[in-house]
Amino acid sequence: MRKLVVGTLVTLDGVMQAPGGPDEDRDGGFQHGGWMVPYFDDKFLGIMTEWTKRAGAFLLGRKTYEIFAASWPKSTDPADEIAVALNTRPKFVVSQTFDKLTWTNSHLLKGNVAEEVAKLKAQEGGEIQVHGSSNLIQTLLKNDLVDTLRIWQFPVVLGTGKRLFGEGTIPRSFRLVDTQLNTTGAVLHVYELAGGLKYGEAEVGRETVIFDAGAAHE
Repeated sequence: MRKLVVGTLVTLDGVMQAPGGPDEDRDGGFQHGGWMVPYFDDKFLGIMTEWTKRAGAFLLGRKTYEIFAASWPKSTDPADEIAVALNTRPKFVVSQTFDKLTWTNSHLLKGNVAEEVAKLKAQEGGEIQVHGSSNLIQTLLKNDLVDTLRIWQFPVVLGTGKRLFGEGTIPRSFRLVDTQLNTTGAVLHVYELAGGLKYGEAEVGRETVIFDAGAAHE
């Protein structure tokens, strides 16, 4: 069984929309595209390269696929390990509008997304990586298909934009397996799925505080 790994870049308030450029994704009138770029460094690049090399396949939403397919095929340097992985390994694309995919080794997934992804996970092979693809990630989280989260969190607050964990995300617990810090203040957290939530009760002085997965703390 293959692991499904979501790798994403988020702000402190959980926004993942358009980290790489002003025109990457303007949905909802988003005006902060490119917010991640000032925090890019060699350590970030090195870790992203190692991640991408691990992929047995990629799972992408329509918009992310269009962005990737417009740029990565132009990167033909064999020393560019990210480009080599993206250009040669299988890419599964979730879209109800595409009829044909032109990027090498691309495959269209139609029908029930959760069922099709579950079939991919049941196969033998290396990990299936999701990059970008904010709408697709929501479907994966709602259907309990994510095994690993690799989250780069940047010291930025935007207040608006598409968030990693949207409505419909089911309650789950994760286990922290790695944390790293780059030279510009971005923090990497890697989490493995641990299962359902555990609830408890904590006593504070004479009062008892009940911790609930759905509670909002002010």
